[in-house]
Amino acid sequence: MAEEVKKKKKSTMAKAMHNFNLVEEYYAKMVIQFSNKVRLKLYRKIASLMKNRFSLMDALDMLHDSASNGGKNPGEPLAIAIAAWGRALNNGKTFSDALKGWAPDRERLMLSVGDVSDLESALLNLIKVTEGSTKMIRPIVGAIAYPTFLLMMSVLIIYAIGVYMVPPMIDAAPGVRWRGMARDLVDLSAWIKDNWIIAFASVPVTMAIIYFTIGLWTGRIRALFDNIPPWSLYKVFTGISWLLALSALVKGGTPVSTALRALRRDASRYLKERIDKTLIFVNNGDNLGQALAKTHLDFPDKEIIGDLKIYSELDNFEEALDNLANDWLDESVYMIEEKAGILNMVALLSIGAVIAWAVMGTFEMQDQITSGMGVG
Repeated sequence: MAEEVKKKKKSTMAKAMHNFNLVEEYYAKMVIQFSNKVRLKLYRKIASLMKNRFSLMDALDMLHDSASNGGKNPGEPLAIAIAAWGRALNNGKTFSDALKGWAPDRERLMLSVGDVSDLESALLNLIKVTEGSTKMIRPIVGAIAYPTFLLMMSVLIIYAIGVYMVPPMIDAAPGVRWRGMARDLVDLSAWIKDNWIIAFASVPVTMAIIYFTIGLWTGRIRALFDNIPPWSLYKVFTGISWLLALSALVKGGTPVSTALRALRRDASRYLKERIDKTLIFVNNGDNLGQALAKTHLDFPDKEIIGDLKIYSELDNFEEALDNLANDWLDESVYMIEEKAGILNMVALLSIGAVIAWAVMGTFEMQDQITSGMGVG
């Protein structure tokens, strides 16, 4: 009976492999590729079934049966994805190759290590790395979004004061010669009236430039900027993601130099520079910690480099690297939240200072108008 059920499930998935068209497959790829949550849930289920001694194909058969509601809804994106993976496996491809177009290259890279040795462990390591990277995204977004919002509010406040409050006061006393803060406020009012597009576009344009260049900018000057937000936040995020992926590959039996070259393939220009410089020293016989120190880029972190110098000489380096990566992940989340709090405080103080400056400038204008009228 069990064999009949098994055959039925297999034939259901085999039939589904040929039923969906290119449009359905493309849509399913979009859904799966852009949803980490869906992919990780699938990986976790596959790993769980394999832990219970199911083969990969049997695990996919069971998951397809569930996703397609027993074959009644084979057009569901999840069912299409599983069927497509099963088809690729039947054609002799590895699981990492079957995921091409369905998952990011980094995930496929990490799974390729386990395809021939221990796919279950590779899946669990991948889940840990992806969840670790995702854990940092929310505090990073908060660290950037709120200060940016407050900065935009500052521009709006200055615009409102400069356009709606200052001009009537100027008209009330056309002969007054402005001094001090009053003169600054008048000058700013005139500039904003003439250049309001620049005033409002400056913040979003600056943030857009930073966003699109943060992974491209390299060199010594960039290394200096890595000490201040938002570049320092990017450095932390990239560093911990890289270290988690590296530890997963090394733990899977990949030599450090091979793992570095593998991670280079899907890296940003920023990370490639750091990997390439590290590889030069690794290939010359230095251990990972020594190589990172000799790049003089302080990547991923000075303390981490110091620890790696020691751990690289240990017999259980793979385990030590894994523990180091996970410990640093927890510390990094706390550190990012701490930096976010500082940035938010600085932004609040800045907008307070802007409002205080505008109010004091307005009072000075009133005093100078009164004085001018008295003299007149």
